[in-house]
Amino acid sequence: MIAPLLVIEDEPAVMSFVRRALERGGYTVVGANSGMQALELLKGQQFQGIISDMRTPGNVDGGGVYHWIREHRPELANRIVFITGDIVNEETVAVLKETGAPCVEKPFRVQDLIATVENTIGKPQQETL
Repeated sequence: MIAPLLVIEDEPAVMSFVRRALERGGYTVVGANSGMQALELLKGQQFQGIISDMRTPGNVDGGGVYHWIREHRPELANRIVFITGDIVNEETVAVLKETGAPCVEKPFRVQDLIATVENTIGKPQQETL
């Protein structure tokens, strides 16, 4: 079974854009519209990697998802890509510095997203028989 990418994004238009771009790039995608929903998915499913918006509704943002992953799913801690429209925010800068994870700034080009995902998470997994 192919492990999908988990995309965490609360803006429907951005989620749709990211999902289509990744699926055209050969990835299987599971979406979550909040950090809390993402944590529930991470508790019961395998993922190739994670693409997370830095700011999501509720009390779990991109940094919170990363901290949970580091503690509970450490194999994914270096397989996360952040996306944000707020790259100069102090909190965003602190999380990026702490994690060392790459960040793709909104608005972004599909090629930039795919290249960052491939470099950080890897190329799409292929079904094996």
